[in-house]
Amino acid sequence: MFEKVVSIISECLEKSSNEIQGSDEFRNYEEWDSLAYLSVIAAIDEQFGFVIPLEDFRECRTVMDLANYLEHHIIG
Repeated sequence: MFEKVVSIISECLEKSSNEIQGSDEFRNYEEWDSLAYLSVIAAIDEQFGFVIPLEDFRECRTVMDLANYLEHHIIG
């Protein structure tokens, strides 16, 4: 799941996946803005058929938090 989340973030932010670490707070990326947020949410919905509630998304701080959340709610 982690690799899929990195791929989504990388694509949405037009950032190399090598630059994305699990401990990174994705909102701190220079490329992060409201459009990036919408793109990530839409990409997750498209790939997994799952829409993360806003309050849950806000609780995800790091790339790994987001991957763990999705793994728990989609696979779990």
